[in-house]
Amino acid sequence: MDGPAHRGPRRRGGPPGCAWTSEARRATLPHMGEAAPRRKLSPEEYLALERASEARHEYAGGELFAMSRGTFEHSAIAANIGRLLGNALGERGCVALNSDMSIKIPAADRYVYPDGSVVCGRPEFEDERRDTLLNPVLVIEVLSDSSEAYDRGDKFAHYQTVASIREVVLASQKAPRIEVFARQADGSWVLRVYGPGARAALSSVGCELGVDDVYRGVLAAANV
Repeated sequence: MDGPAHRGPRRRGGPPGCAWTSEARRATLPHMGEAAPRRKLSPEEYLALERASEARHEYAGGELFAMSRGTFEHSAIAANIGRLLGNALGERGCVALNSDMSIKIPAADRYVYPDGSVVCGRPEFEDERRDTLLNPVLVIEVLSDSSEAYDRGDKFAHYQTVASIREVVLASQKAPRIEVFARQADGSWVLRVYGPGARAALSSVGCELGVDDVYRGVLAAANV
């Protein structure tokens, strides 16, 4: 069905299920006996820590949050979407990226890791390391119990501030359901929901995602 986009409940702070890491504590906590408040990280400090860390972290206004691990369904659905998009994009001049690619959101002072993204034309990066994208056209989030409110709320609101982003895709990991939020010419966002047998139209990249293809074997295999 069609309907207007909604932001869902708002949530303050970083992503749910995330925690301060030892690296962040060492970088921000005062020495024993000091009463000073925890020092926030600058974006440059975050990038230096992130690039030296074996784990992934999101950055939110000076705070560093460790990313939690995904479930079987989450991993399989994200992988299927990436594979299908990669095949569908072909020679369109667009590239599908996985969750290793960070996205910078300047207006919200954040660096995030979507479950997937697409960039068209020449990619723009934070710096010469080419690991933080500035101009995604489409971003993908696979929903989970711990992250759904954040993905629908604050994170979606932050994505809206990135001028290059034209569509946000939310995929359930509980049922075959894909939601596509599309930015309109007047700046508003329209939501379209796709279920079994449908093909989700992605106008920003000129292709479609078959819902059955995204979920093929995933939910059944998880319950074996």
